[in-house]
This record gives sequence, C-alpha cells and structure tokens, in this order.
Amino acid sequence: MKISILMPVKNAESFLTECLDSIISQSYENWELIAVDDGSSDDSLQILKNYEQSDQRITAYRNDGVGIIDALRLAYNYSQGGMITRMDADDIMTSDKLEVLHKNLNIYGPGHLAVGGVKYFSSEQQLGEGYKRYEQWLNGLTAEGENFTELYRECVIPSPCWMLHKADFEQVGAFDSDEYPEDYDLAFRMYQADLEVIPCIKQIHLWRDHPQRSSRNDPNYLDNRFIKLKCHHFMEYNFEDRPLVVWGAGKKGKSIIQHLKQRLPDLYWITENEKKIGHEIYGIAVESPDILTELFLPQVIVAIANPDEQAAVDQRLFTMGLYPMVDYFMFC
Repeated sequence: MKISILMPVKNAESFLTECLDSIISQSYENWELIAVDDGSSDDSLQILKNYEQSDQRITAYRNDGVGIIDALRLAYNYSQGGMITRMDADDIMTSDKLEVLHKNLNIYGPGHLAVGGVKYFSSEQQLGEGYKRYEQWLNGLTAEGENFTELYRECVIPSPCWMLHKADFEQVGAFDSDEYPEDYDLAFRMYQADLEVIPCIKQIHLWRDHPQRSSRNDPNYLDNRFIKLKCHHFMEYNFEDRPLVVWGAGKKGKSIIQHLKQRLPDLYWITENEKKIGHEIYGIAVESPDILTELFLPQVIVAIANPDEQAAVDQRLFTMGLYPMVDYFMFC
C-alpha cells in the first residue's frame, strides 16, 4: 500500500538535503512525498524542486495559506496513499522507518496507530537534559503502546513519527482543526477516537534540535497554549458531572484555574503549600488536600512541577481508590 508522507517546509535549506536523502533511501519504496514550502526566505523551495525533477515520487508546492496547518492541509489534499504519515524537514528517517510503521499497521489493521521510537540529536549545540528526559519518557511509553496513559503531561505522539490508515485519519478529523499546537491537538483527537497504539521498541526517527526550530520560536507553541489545549480537551472528553479539584497553586495551577473557572463556577483548589492555604485567589478559596475525603467521587487535575511531589501525589490518589485518566489527570 502506498504511503503518503506530508512535509511542511520553512527555511530548512541547511538540513533539507539530508532529510530528503533519508526518505529516498527508505527500504520500503512505495511512498509519495508531498512537500509544501511555507513561505521560506531561503533556497528550500528550489531544493525541493530539484529533488522533484529527479524522483517522480516527490512533489513540491507553495503554501497557498499561512502557517504549518495550512501547509499540512494542502499536502494532505494532494495525497493519494492509503496510509498517512508526517515528516519534519529538519529531521532524518532511519532507513527502515517506513517499513517498520507500515508493517506494524498492516499487521494490526484499521483502528490502530503505528508509532516508533525517537532519538534526539544536535549538530550545532549540546543536547539539553530536558530533551533527553523527554526522549526517554516518550520511548518508554511507545515501547509498551501506553502513550495515551500520559496524554495530559505532554504530547505523547511524536509529530513526525506516526502512521494511520487514511480512513482512520479522516475519522479523527485530519488537519481540519485550527488548534495549536497542531501535533498535540491531533494526539488528543487520536485518543478520543479510541485508536489503539501499536507498541514499538525500535528508534526509527532522528529528531534534530537546533536554535531555529519552530517549537523554540513560533508563538503558537508557547506553554500557555498547551494549558488551554489540555483544558479544552479535558472538558470535551474526560470531564464528568463530579466535583472537580485542581491540585497545585503554582504558575501552572493558576493558569488551569483561569481557564476552567470560565466554564465551571464551582471549582475546588488545593495545595500542600501552607502559605497559600486559607487564601482566596481569583475568587477561589485555596484549601488543604484533606478536603478530598469529603468529596464524593472527585476528579482531580494535578498541576505540580516537582517530579518527586508528582510521584507522591500520584501514589496518594491511587491509594484513595482513584484511577489515572479516569479520576485524576497529571497536567504536569
């Protein structure tokens, strides 16, 4: 079955040749690459056109809109494959990436989401510890196919390392949504469509870190948008008519409260910080976690930055008989 690779491109001339060569070198050869230049000011489009002339599987277009979502929509509109995947213009595929994803998706069939392990690298600077931790965490979930169990922590589906049957991609809404970050929004929609993640232990995508990355510079990827997106999808899919509690009164907890109180006038807000207990913030009284024992079947959003404190809260809630992704959600 033909695989359609959708790739937005913006000012990627420094990395584009290496990226395209890795696609051409794939062991699975029945693919098409639809690349869309999103207003590059460098030679990215010319590089794409040169490759288009040398390999009939590659087509290049200019974005007739603005931004990565419009570029992805345009690419998808031209796609003809029965399986859909995405690629980033500054990254590299291992030679068997498409083969691994196609094989897994073919074995498990529709209703499943193929993913693979990722490896961060940087040719320009030392790789940050945050990227290393994210890689380890994400690959651990992918190895077990448990990605959606941690959905509210961070984006659990690597944007350039997934594959779906076209019918399933249509079912989740393709790129119809205007929400940013578009990759995280898509991950939520995959989860809400009850797609099952196929476990994969192999690292098949090389994820490049560099100072010009969109996630570092584009305002659409600022953290406050992540909170807004998480709150939106929680209210649409996971919230039940039960007492809702936000645990944590730091920066993230405050941001969550501001988003949720617009839709829920009756919120509970708790913290273990004794300096904040008993005070009113944004019109809501901050209380001790002890009130959890007084509430009937509460749902809890955890917004705590410290990893050790997160683990302690996770254990405490589970000991109370509450279950993750049903009764409590780690927004951290």
